Amino acid sequence: MIFKLAWRNTWRNRRRTYITMASIVFAVLLAILLNSVKEGILFRMQENVVSVYTGAIQVHKKGYWEEQTLDNTMAHDSTVMNALLAHTSVQEVVGRLESFMLAASGTYTKASMVVGIEPEKEHLVTSLDKKVISGTYIHKDDEGVMISEGLAEYLKLAVGDTLVLIGQGYRGVSAAGKYPIKALVRFASPELNRRMVYLPLRQAQYLFGAEDRMTALVLDIDNINDTDRVERGLQQAVDARYEVLGWKTLMPGLHQVIEGERAENVIFLFVLYLLIAFGIFGTVLMMTLERQYEFGVLMAIGMKRLRLSSVVVLENIMISTLGALLGTILSIPVVGYFYKFPIQITGELRETYEKFGFEPTFYFSIEPWIFYSQAIVVLCIALVLSVFPVFKIGRLEPVRAMRD
Repeated sequence: MIFKLAWRNTWRNRRRTYITMASIVFAVLLAILLNSVKEGILFRMQENVVSVYTGAIQVHKKGYWEEQTLDNTMAHDSTVMNALLAHTSVQEVVGRLESFMLAASGTYTKASMVVGIEPEKEHLVTSLDKKVISGTYIHKDDEGVMISEGLAEYLKLAVGDTLVLIGQGYRGVSAAGKYPIKALVRFASPELNRRMVYLPLRQAQYLFGAEDRMTALVLDIDNINDTDRVERGLQQAVDARYEVLGWKTLMPGLHQVIEGERAENVIFLFVLYLLIAFGIFGTVLMMTLERQYEFGVLMAIGMKRLRLSSVVVLENIMISTLGALLGTILSIPVVGYFYKFPIQITGELRETYEKFGFEPTFYFSIEPWIFYSQAIVVLCIALVLSVFPVFKIGRLEPVRAMRD
């Protein structure tokens, strides 16, 4: 009976119900779109930056991250490799040997990051092969190098020219070599685009006098969002001679940017939910004051205050639920479309994004929690605002209500 009364009362004043539902539908739709594009952009930023160079997780010799020198390199250890690959989330383990050297050509010199890679595996973590804009991707037996586009422009070099590398190797030995340029690569990050040099791992080990040694093992995992869980599991799987670091430790600046953006999003959503709350409260207030005579009559003929309060609360929940569900249903095709066809930024704004190393595209996320969380929040707001009619009914005097 209570449910029937609430349902009929909901549609007794259709205009009021439709106005309230429309405000909730618009608010829920806007909240879902905002959450979707924000999470989509942040996830893409996180994935892009992490996949450009660091990877989601790295394993080093204990203390390497505090003092990144070739003296803190680690020897190849099949036991550690097997322990890492045994984890269900780890797809591949890629070895690297890296250090700073002086890159030179003619009268031009520039400090550069020289990275020895396993070419046949590196592309699984960083998609390095897709960043080649000129020449051919190197192989494990090549004696040439790949350099970033910005570094090539500074040194006045092109594919086929010779690059000279000068520096210090393992345990202080001199390191120097001349290498033909096999390819140029382009990064979205201006910082990486100005300094990167890639060699096959064997060539890098020979250059630095560090045979069979590496500075890092970079892991390719299933889902970058599982980094913290995988990091904890791997730290227990390897012995104390090694450290397992996730991208949040490797790139604290990026992590702070992402967390700051999410905090900003929470503030915006709070303001939006506040507007929703005022919209719902306006309807509740109007509904409660307009129906004083009705409430008085119902109580005069014997309807208990608790039962009457239940009817009013249920009406409020019905309107809010219908609005939230309709808003969620309408958002699914909209978010789905933009997920498949992201918004491309054009004009001067695109150039600005690219200049600072950001992809000029608005991506959308289709994570399930983005959709159902909005309905839950709106229902919670409706329940909280139902306190007002319950309070009014609790203090209502039937005779005065009917007389007024």
